[in-house]
Amino acid sequence: MPAAQALQVPASRPLNRSDYKTLSLSALGGALEFYDFIIFVFFAAVVGKLFFPADMPEWLRQLQTFGIFAAGYLARPLGGIVMAHFGDLLGRKKMFTLSIFMMAVPTLLMGLLPTYAQIGIWAPLALLLLRVIQGAAIGGEVPGAWVFVAEHVPERRIGLACGTLTSGLTIGILLGSLVATAINRLYSPEELLDYAWRVPFLLGGVFGLLAVYLRRWLHETPVFAELQLRKALAAELPLKTVLREHRSAIILSMLLTWLLSAGIVVLILMTPTVLQTAYGFAPAQTLEANSLAIVFLSLGCVLAGMLADRFGAGRVFILGSLLLAALTWSFYSNLKAHPDWLLPLYALTGLGVGMIGAVPYVLVKAFPPAVRFSGLSFSYNLAYAIFGGLTPMVVALLLRFSALGPAWYVLALCGLGLLLGLYIRRGEQTTAC
Repeated sequence: MPAAQALQVPASRPLNRSDYKTLSLSALGGALEFYDFIIFVFFAAVVGKLFFPADMPEWLRQLQTFGIFAAGYLARPLGGIVMAHFGDLLGRKKMFTLSIFMMAVPTLLMGLLPTYAQIGIWAPLALLLLRVIQGAAIGGEVPGAWVFVAEHVPERRIGLACGTLTSGLTIGILLGSLVATAINRLYSPEELLDYAWRVPFLLGGVFGLLAVYLRRWLHETPVFAELQLRKALAAELPLKTVLREHRSAIILSMLLTWLLSAGIVVLILMTPTVLQTAYGFAPAQTLEANSLAIVFLSLGCVLAGMLADRFGAGRVFILGSLLLAALTWSFYSNLKAHPDWLLPLYALTGLGVGMIGAVPYVLVKAFPPAVRFSGLSFSYNLAYAIFGGLTPMVVALLLRFSALGPAWYVLALCGLGLLLGLYIRRGEQTTAC
């Protein structure tokens, strides 16, 4: 029996009470950490006014504010690599707890920061430093969370575990959207600038520290514990082994991450703005529709994980890519003629994006346990830094030519997903034989 299989939790064991506790606490922590990471973008306009000179041109202020937000993404690969290195050598649980602590504390401090009017240039510099720490934290959290839950459950439930965890991350985006909506309704623009902008950051910090406490009740994964017992941990730098022996797994993981980033960045994060600028919808309408789409996305992630367990990831990506392509095209091409279809079309498209719930199922199986955290983290974070950064620019360029630009981009990535699905399906059939 291959070592990777021998170190997996027995496939025949059903999920028990401990498994459900692990999944629920992991998903809750992931949701709160993702909330902390993205809440900044919902208050970018206010932050720009408070942390840069009042006489600065508006376009430059917004550029620098979003530059600070983007710094978190740029820090993801380095943070992910470092935390994954120690996760493969010292334990999954330690890094799993450290990542959420590194997210919660900077978020809390953001809510306490003095503004530019109080300390001058030190205000945006402090904000930048805290944002970089957040980026390093999220770089370790997402891959670490997938590895952690996958190594706790039976092999035939890895898809469900990873899909549930991914669903929790998407709920974090929804939570940020709902909190931003509530803050803007409860406080006037003057109150928001005066003090209310701090509330969502303080909430995120407090709830993040609560999640740190809750993760104390989690246990180290059985897979890593057995690696320690057998003294089978990586004998050299884990990333060095990954780069030398698992290049095909890196390529597959990066391409799947590109597919994942296209679904999230284009259809969830960018679409509300596109609906306002290219289709003429009111901000309140787009926010409501986006929230509904995220709810269906979360359900879709769990469903995709369950289907991957039952039928294999290859089939999920083949059918899921075809479905997402059809739904995306229907969504963008029908809105101008039928604006009243916004809610149902966006909800169905969000459900189609849920196909990404099967991505971590493939990623955690692509690397052997001794270097799994490092391999997954390197591939995922590097791909997200590249494709997550380039996607908005490519879509913005396509929008210059057509309001269907986002649809064309997603359709191209669905084509990639179809090819990856066929490749994965062939590998699954070979393994079965």
